[in-house]
Amino acid sequence: MVAKDKKRAAASQSLAINGAEAVAYAMRQAEPDVVAAYPITPQTLIIEKFSEYVADGLVRTEFVEVESEHAAMSACIGAAVAGGRAATATAGPGLALMFEMLSVASGMRLPVVLHLATRAFSAPLSILCDHSDLMAMREQGWIIMCGANPQEAYDQAVLAHRIAEHPDVMLPFTNALDGFGVTHVVERVDVLPDDAVREFVGEYQPEHYALKPGVTQTFGAWAHRDYYFELRAQTAEAFRNALPVSEQALAEFREISGRRLSILEPYRLEDAELALVFLGSADGAVKAAVDAARDEGVRAGALRVRLYRPFPVRAVAEALSGVEAVGTLDRALAIGSPGNGLFLDVAASIATRRGRPAMKSFVYGLGGRDPAKEHFDAAIEQLADPERREGVPGMTAYLGLRDGGNE
Repeated sequence: MVAKDKKRAAASQSLAINGAEAVAYAMRQAEPDVVAAYPITPQTLIIEKFSEYVADGLVRTEFVEVESEHAAMSACIGAAVAGGRAATATAGPGLALMFEMLSVASGMRLPVVLHLATRAFSAPLSILCDHSDLMAMREQGWIIMCGANPQEAYDQAVLAHRIAEHPDVMLPFTNALDGFGVTHVVERVDVLPDDAVREFVGEYQPEHYALKPGVTQTFGAWAHRDYYFELRAQTAEAFRNALPVSEQALAEFREISGRRLSILEPYRLEDAELALVFLGSADGAVKAAVDAARDEGVRAGALRVRLYRPFPVRAVAEALSGVEAVGTLDRALAIGSPGNGLFLDVAASIATRRGRPAMKSFVYGLGGRDPAKEHFDAAIEQLADPERREGVPGMTAYLGLRDGGNE
């Protein structure tokens, strides 16, 4: 770390704030040209706090209060087409209402940033957390990072524009933070100085935008069968570029913050025979279960995936290379699918590897049910038993279900 960066890291300020406020703080520092949003629990705190910054004159952002989430994403797309930095936030059903516009943003290569407070889909009605919304958007061409706590929610909010606006990427970005479990939890968050964030994020200077002087350009044109295929392939190529760009941004962020963030966060995997793979705020409970298993002589470990899209296939395969059995922990149920979302991603990552481990799919925490250490104790117990560790395709083991779950 160079001297200037050490000085900046030392100048960081510690605040006791919740994850939603942490995201709003980072949004103020990045200062988007346009933020368009509609309130929905548990996201509302983000936009409420950011609107205070706007009202107090602490940020020059044009804040647009729209009539729906569909309108919010549409406004952000329009702002990005015009050449502006754009951001929004939503949760669960709000994302569902945006859905038509998600592929528009990625297909037009617009680096819109979305802060997603993950929330269950209805019915029955739930305003609490699971990953149904996150899994619904995983194939829409959005970069996705998943944080585990308010500090990571802040850090990823700082990283978002830097990655999305990279000239080799130019794709929209989702900063996923678990509803209530991150958005409403108050913890110490170390925030960087405003000037350090603004220098890190940089000015948004797109090469192509609709209001570029002296240039006529078309966005979202009719492609029919002549060029649609090729254009989608180009988007996929840019998506592949997002992996090394994300790794580089994480490394550079460490230089200004002193915090080591990686696309994958392994825990006690060095000699592990069993591994749990997961996303988001279950981090503490999963690690506690791993530690308890270790105390009992079971060589367990865990792998938290931060960069969920593009999925780091090779890195996941390498991280799990010495493991005999893998349990994936999904917080969303893919009804009728041969596997839940994270399970299928991990299975595809290790499918061609010789001696690949046994795999089992677990689902936990639907509708906001708190992830408990005991749930993950049960998962490790099943993985440790050779007769119970191999999952049946299409069959999910439920953790924490009232009737005791299934195997």
